[in-house]
Amino acid sequence: MVSRFTRGASHEAENHIELSLRQAFECLEPKLRPPFSLTIPNTDEYLELNRAILCGILCEPHFAKIHIKHLHAIVSDGYAFFVDLLVKIVHQLYPKLLVSVKNQLIWVTKEMFDVLAVGFDCLLVSLLRQIVEGDFSDGNLWLCFELASFFLDKWNCILDEEPLLLSSALYVYLRLLADHYRSTNNEKLESLKRLEIDLCVKIVREEFCLCLKIGRDIVWLLQSLFHVPEFRAIWKDLVMNPSEFKTPAFTDISQLYFIRTSSRYFLLRITPEMESYLRFLLTHVKLGQQKRHQMWFTRKFLNEPSRETVIVDLVRFICCAHHPPNEIIQSDIVPRWAVIGWLLKSCRKSYVEANVKLALFYDWLFFNESVDNIMNIEPAMLLIVHSIPKYIDMTHTLVEFLLHLVDNYDVEHRDIIIKGVSSALQALVHKGVIHSIDVLTKCSTLSPVLKKGLGRLLFSA
Repeated sequence: MVSRFTRGASHEAENHIELSLRQAFECLEPKLRPPFSLTIPNTDEYLELNRAILCGILCEPHFAKIHIKHLHAIVSDGYAFFVDLLVKIVHQLYPKLLVSVKNQLIWVTKEMFDVLAVGFDCLLVSLLRQIVEGDFSDGNLWLCFELASFFLDKWNCILDEEPLLLSSALYVYLRLLADHYRSTNNEKLESLKRLEIDLCVKIVREEFCLCLKIGRDIVWLLQSLFHVPEFRAIWKDLVMNPSEFKTPAFTDISQLYFIRTSSRYFLLRITPEMESYLRFLLTHVKLGQQKRHQMWFTRKFLNEPSRETVIVDLVRFICCAHHPPNEIIQSDIVPRWAVIGWLLKSCRKSYVEANVKLALFYDWLFFNESVDNIMNIEPAMLLIVHSIPKYIDMTHTLVEFLLHLVDNYDVEHRDIIIKGVSSALQALVHKGVIHSIDVLTKCSTLSPVLKKGLGRLLFSA
């Protein structure tokens, strides 16, 4: 009998994917040893054999090369079903996998890339999502190292076959570097940071067109690493020497501001487990009943001070990647703005709080109704308005932060930012998110200075 490949208490029900793989292995084990049958399997037999072979690869490292040769001999669908099984294992089981199984998972992923299996890009994206921000455990750093090494080692082939994978890797590793550079006196991080820098710099310097694919969020990501010498040099070239990037279409950093970042990038920085629980909270839990769910989420994902930085990514995900339908918006389900308010109050470090506010307002700065989605900017406005009068301090701090961004985020392109925020305010009124900006400009408890600043912005477009 093949052993389980996940950790878990004996009383816990076995995951159906793991169970199906183990059952297939136990049923077909005699057929997994040479000499292999020359009979062509029918569809059901083929799928079952795929399951059995995968189980063997994960649980029998000493026979893995034999199992992969067996797979190569029988494959008839471009490895699509096999890779789909791998994606499901990563998506549903990765945190619980035994260390030996994780090693095999990376090994077989490389094998699938070498044969350009159908869906190998989805598999690599799934693995990228399992890297947890603020987690400095050996296992998490190992995954960071393995994937960064993979992208560098397979650079040319990835560039030929799936170049957008490199833009995904760039987004992930720029966010990770911001975390890793805050950790000092950690020897095991030094070689990893060097590898991450090499990968990111190579992508930006040699394939800047992939930065354009990410859009405006790449500016923020690079700004957050200005203290790193290699990225300071990149930033100076972005501002002063755009021709250095050898991309004719790119002549000024402001061009990036007008490219909305796709929601698929925001999914890269939250694990599937986080996504699942957040979507549950935002689609099934009624307003007023969310506290215990939020406490559970905090214990599960934000229990260590170093994990706090993921709040930035949670807010970007909620604003830009989770857009509830009208029936949810008009129901008593906990709204997005309320969840963001809770996350903002969960920040203990001032720099994290500032980045969370920036995550909330970032799309306001460059809002263009013909390009941007009103749902991306809605939560910030509703949090501002619904905090009156009970949480007026929240309203004050958010409006003050927004006005500060307008004046200081990019002084050289302040006209673009003023126009973006003004357009955002007008769109929020026009689309009925709020009935009128008067709810703020005529609010008796809001600072006169802030009211004046908002009123001036509204008519600046």
